Amino acid sequence: MVDAAPLTDRDRAFYAAWSELLSWARSFAEGRDDAAYVKIADFPDYIYRMERPYDLPVIVMSASLTRPADRQPVLLLNASPRHAVFKEIVVHPFDSHVHRRLTLAEDGEGLVEGRRRFDRQRFEALAASLFDPVPDPPVAGGA
Repeated sequence: MVDAAPLTDRDRAFYAAWSELLSWARSFAEGRDDAAYVKIADFPDYIYRMERPYDLPVIVMSASLTRPADRQPVLLLNASPRHAVFKEIVVHPFDSHVHRRLTLAEDGEGLVEGRRRFDRQRFEALAASLFDPVPDPPVAGGA
């Protein structure tokens, strides 16, 4: 059996930030009747760990915020597995081609989108905008 390479401090910080993002998603869903946190998949390292110890701080690789009424995912979240060279988290609104790629900040504290911090407030604003869309304004001169 081939053991996985040991985690670097930067990898540990990346997966800790991913775990924190998942906690934001869970707490967002807990505070609303129209949202549910759904685990989609575990990391392959967890699934195929066999006899070796599991050393990532989280097992969830992919999750979503979903509408319980119709079980439609609204916001998909996924993180790169351990073997990926470039670690990133993708935040993808389900009905959109636009998505966000988050990486670990240079200082190793939290996530960034490019150079902009991606914090809890930014996450909650994005999630709220998907669950509470602003209606289109009426067309001027329309019937």
